Amino acid sequence: MNVISKSWVFSLRTVVLTALCLAFSAAQANAQSLLRDTEIEETLREFTDPILRAGGLIPSSVDIYIVNDPSLNAFVTRGQNIFLHSGLILEADTPNQLKGVIAHETGHITGGHIVRSDYGNRSAYGSILIAAGIGLAAILAGEGEAGALILGGSQQFGALEALSYSRVNESSADQYAFEYMDRTGQSGAGLIQFFEKFRAQEVLSQARRYPYFRGHPLSSDRIDALRERVRDSEHATSSDTPEELHKHKMMQAKLRGFLNGPAEVYSRFPLADESNPARYARAVANFKQADLRNALKEIDSLIAKEPENPYFHELKAQILYESGKGVDAIAPARRALELKPGSPLLEIALAQATLQTRDAGDYGKAEVLLKAALQEEPTNSYAWYLLADVYERQGNTSLAKYATAERFYAIGDVASARSFAQRAQEELSRELPQWRRASDIIVVSDTQLAKKRGRRRGPKPLVSFTSR
Repeated sequence: MNVISKSWVFSLRTVVLTALCLAFSAAQANAQSLLRDTEIEETLREFTDPILRAGGLIPSSVDIYIVNDPSLNAFVTRGQNIFLHSGLILEADTPNQLKGVIAHETGHITGGHIVRSDYGNRSAYGSILIAAGIGLAAILAGEGEAGALILGGSQQFGALEALSYSRVNESSADQYAFEYMDRTGQSGAGLIQFFEKFRAQEVLSQARRYPYFRGHPLSSDRIDALRERVRDSEHATSSDTPEELHKHKMMQAKLRGFLNGPAEVYSRFPLADESNPARYARAVANFKQADLRNALKEIDSLIAKEPENPYFHELKAQILYESGKGVDAIAPARRALELKPGSPLLEIALAQATLQTRDAGDYGKAEVLLKAALQEEPTNSYAWYLLADVYERQGNTSLAKYATAERFYAIGDVASARSFAQRAQEELSRELPQWRRASDIIVVSDTQLAKKRGRRRGPKPLVSFTSR
């Protein structure tokens, strides 16, 4: 499992006012870490893609991100992106509950609620301006105290309107969620169970609520309306398959192993528990404790039971690689890729292990693997970093500079991207596709840097007062 740190910048068309930002997760405003794991991503895709198709969406056009955050939250953004907090995945008791939330978020996308929330927020901002205008007029008329009270309450007027608009969207998303679950032959009961589990959120203050329910206001009316439709559905009693339940438990065990402290993992999964999820979580906990012997013992026991499971081999490779045994990691990394060909993260894992041999004959193998991974994930900054290292070892400094430019561009550092792209262009032949791509990076970076300079200067004042 990899953790990728990224700062996400969201264009919220609301003013930065606490009252109006209640409907947005703190995760949208602050730097977050994203979790990357082939197994977990595949499980989430299996749960999500049928729902997306039921909503008329193309699954490949919708990106799913796992946010490394223990709080219970999920949200969507422009560009058809679904964000799930690790805390939400761990709190879902069943796959059906998790699918229900995913279906609800899908409803926000298909219902155009992101665009509509922009409209709602503009309307709310209008309420603020109107109230502020009345307050300012009162102050100018000599009613200073009354004007101050109105001015101070102007944010509240806007917040009430924005949150009211959000409640409409939430009820609508609930109904979409039911429809999508029903169309795929699944029960919508999971979403009701999820809401029932956190019904107490209704009576808590905004500050004490889970982030999910600050942005997704919960009410008994919503639950009752959803329950009625689920009850009348022919799929009301449909349940998760044994395979889905197993994948859900394995996903949760892996997350707990990596994200929770070892003591907590050992308490939840004692040695007496010999199930696959328990062994999985303990293997990771032992690895984090630098107990290589017991980590390998647990993962080898899993491989013995399921030798065709690529993710057990992948974890063994990671344990060995990160324990300083990079060369030993090659065999399990290669086996994982054989069992799951074409997986970008597994290709990157094998490439980085291969580079540990320091054998010039292996550099070409790593290059092939990294280029294959970048065909699928062209913005994977770590793959570009490793490819730059490969080129440097091969003595091809011009391509190393180009790969470094791609790396910086992928992480949003356009100034560094432009610098390396320009240096690469000076050495590359104009006939090479890398030269043309470097030229693209320079042009786009120049545009983005110009925009940043314009924002720093700030907007021109609406009214200019000059002395006469």
